[in-house]
Amino acid sequence: MSQMIMVAGGVLVAVVCGTVVRKQTPEIALVLAICATTAVMLAVSGELGEVVAFIQHLAQAGGISQELLVPVMKATGIAIITRFAAEFCRDAKENGLAGTVELAGTVLGLVAAMPLMNGVLTLLEDLMG
Repeated sequence: MSQMIMVAGGVLVAVVCGTVVRKQTPEIALVLAICATTAVMLAVSGELGEVVAFIQHLAQAGGISQELLVPVMKATGIAIITRFAAEFCRDAKENGLAGTVELAGTVLGLVAAMPLMNGVLTLLEDLMG
């Protein structure tokens, strides 16, 4: 909880500074937003590692193979990165690039999930054959 208060406070400071700076130099406001986002991601990266470790523990306890877990984790990571990149493009008033980033993220997410879909297909073939 205290870490979220620190994150929210830091982001609020960045938003106020960005709002003040944006009137004079919008480029610096965008750089400030990127720096604030990077700082937040670095601050919570340790907890992200804990989440991944917990998910792996649950998968082992449930008898789920890593072959099924890895594609889901990759697709989730791609979705998070895609969202951040698209929002930064929108902040920079580059809506066309935001759409391109989202399309690329969708394609790469599907590619990351292909081993999972292949496993489902194999299972269906075994059940039918």
